[in-house]
Amino acid sequence: MDEPSATKVKKRIAKPKARKPSAPRAKPAKPAKAGRAKKAKAAKAALGAPGEAAAKVPRGKALVVVESPAKAKTIKKYLGPGYTVKASVGHVKDLPKSKMSVDLEHDFAPNYEIIRGKSKVLKEIKDAARTVDAIFLAPDPDREGEAIAWHIAEELGRRAQGQIQRITFNEITKRAVLEAIDNPQPLNRLKYESQQARRILDRLVGYQISPILWDKVRRGLSAGRVQSVAVRLVVERERQIKAFVAEEYWSIACSLQGGVPPSFVARVTRAGDQKFRPDNAAAAHTAEAALGQAAFVVDEVTKRERRRKPAAPLITSK
Repeated sequence: MDEPSATKVKKRIAKPKARKPSAPRAKPAKPAKAGRAKKAKAAKAALGAPGEAAAKVPRGKALVVVESPAKAKTIKKYLGPGYTVKASVGHVKDLPKSKMSVDLEHDFAPNYEIIRGKSKVLKEIKDAARTVDAIFLAPDPDREGEAIAWHIAEELGRRAQGQIQRITFNEITKRAVLEAIDNPQPLNRLKYESQQARRILDRLVGYQISPILWDKVRRGLSAGRVQSVAVRLVVERERQIKAFVAEEYWSIACSLQGGVPPSFVARVTRAGDQKFRPDNAAAAHTAEAALGQAAFVVDEVTKRERRRKPAAPLITSK
């Protein structure tokens, strides 16, 4: 929309189960430094390049973050008490409207800020993240959803990166949700960066071209990455219509019926070796009279199957 406006891991989070007491067994102590090193490595995988193996899902409690509060309520019923489900209610970070927020001198780096009113949402997600062993980011499976997941992961900080996994599903059913949790993936950097490129283009076009329209045409007009292209297509088509010069031509079709059904309609396309296209009424009526007195013979019948593909989608990038 325009400006202004891997390794598959088959393990599910399980609720703690009561076990019968057994004979005490000595447990080797885990060095603190080794634990920190492992956590740092997992953090790199979670926010690393796409295709890196998903971090192993630990047992215990889990947090699931979706976009919609309605989805959160439904998914909570599917997952039960071992899970906390929160909603981001859409994007949590964006480019502020008060300035360009894109650094043109440094590779078009965007400057995102927390959206007004979303600090409370992020605080609830952060508080919930501190009490769980795994964090499943489950915004919609598109570029916008990937950006939401990425921004939430950034706000949770490195301390939580080893716990973060990305899950996606295309339907809100218990089977689809549980299958997604059984198959977590790392965050998709390519999808996130494609969304970021679109967002930056929205801002560059909207904030740099709109003021020109205010100065040259009228204040209040806006330009955008999508609407400006659409307006150009409309203008070009209107110019073609105005430049069109109408030419008179006639076509003749004959309804033919013989001794063997069915009857059919044949269109006259050639007269001898010449293309048949009368350019005035007199020539058309003369041809019509001649055809009315003529006898026709079906010389050949050809049958064949034909497949017709739908028209290709309009591509504005070419």
